[in-house]
Amino acid sequence: MRIIKVNAINSTNDFARDLYRGKSDFEPCCVLAHNQTSGRGQRGSGWMATPGQNLTFSILYPKIKVEVDRQFLLSAVVSLAVVKALEFFNIPNLKVKWPNDIMSGNFKVGGILIENILKNNQMSASVIGVGLNVNQVDFPGLPQAASLKMLTGITYELEEVLDGILTSIERDLQSISSTNQSRVLEEYAERMFRKDVVSTFQYPDNSYLTGIIRGVTTAGRLNVEIENSVFKTFDLKELKLMY
Repeated sequence: MRIIKVNAINSTNDFARDLYRGKSDFEPCCVLAHNQTSGRGQRGSGWMATPGQNLTFSILYPKIKVEVDRQFLLSAVVSLAVVKALEFFNIPNLKVKWPNDIMSGNFKVGGILIENILKNNQMSASVIGVGLNVNQVDFPGLPQAASLKMLTGITYELEEVLDGILTSIERDLQSISSTNQSRVLEEYAERMFRKDVVSTFQYPDNSYLTGIIRGVTTAGRLNVEIENSVFKTFDLKELKLMY
């Protein structure tokens, strides 16, 4: 995969979208930023990282063979691909915090933001943004954040970690059309952070819910058991899992 390295930009996702500009034929590429000044996460949150110590990049990928109403399959495949790549580096206890934060134990080490470009009710291209804390060892005001170095004591070569993640993602995207969707969602559920554990969730009005994560629907809605054998599903804007 071609890699475009840039020094300082607002957002690698925005840069990748600008590269697309309605093109109908292009090869997958990765935009890698030394310093990303306005990175975005889920729910409109920011993603800030110390320049030169972490990985902030976006993959621009054409015509991923996923139905528009099954876009969560792409999210699940990418999340699992990142987890599998990090397992190669012996990162402990890797999980996915719904929908696609990467956890090691109780610490967040990475996040994924996918923005699909639709045309004629088909996925024309996808922009897959990844932020990964690699060698940074201080996260002021973020007690749940950690880096690979903090977890293992090892200083990592950023390009080696990037190559492992890109290889894993590209391999799984190339075979996504033949992927057994049910099996992917089962594997995703097996990897979910705090699955089958009593957890606290927050509503947008700041009220709280206690329940147990049991998995996700095919549309990516969180399936929560709120009482014995009483289940309810939620989308990203409806519920937030508290640490």
